[in-house]
Amino acid sequence: MRAAFVLAILIGTTSTAWAGSTTPVIVIPGRPGVPIIINGVDASYAVVEGDWGLGKGIHVQPTVYGGHIVDWEPHVGHYYPSAGHQPGYGRLEIEPPANRKLPKPAESYHDSVSAESMSQPQQAQPTVPLYPPPVIAAPPYGGGSIQQDFGSPPPDFRKPKKLQP
Repeated sequence: MRAAFVLAILIGTTSTAWAGSTTPVIVIPGRPGVPIIINGVDASYAVVEGDWGLGKGIHVQPTVYGGHIVDWEPHVGHYYPSAGHQPGYGRLEIEPPANRKLPKPAESYHDSVSAESMSQPQQAQPTVPLYPPPVIAAPPYGGGSIQQDFGSPPPDFRKPKKLQP
């Protein structure tokens, strides 16, 4: 029984050592359309061998089988000034000589635009004044209304009430 237990522990501990091996793996991207780039090669849906990741203290150069090289510079017929290349086609600029005959100056032009609102008809006075008085008198309390006495201090509810016999 002890030998079977020791054998089970030995098999369980050695299987974790195989987890970081360099067996070939197929790379599947987490999101469609987002490539997995390894050393300038698109490794999406390709086989990668020798990728040990960050778990090891040594660096192994992975080998990608079936990936295609990513072209960082777009080779299209557009002019990108940031790339530093001169365009292959375009407008031919010819600078005129300095002593040429200048055209006659353009005639002067002035334009003015203004706006104003339409006149409004006279309106009746509102029922609420524009500047109401600062204090509004409240209606007096009637016989059945609840009134509060703000003149005396509030009762102390922490003291027990004396029961009358």
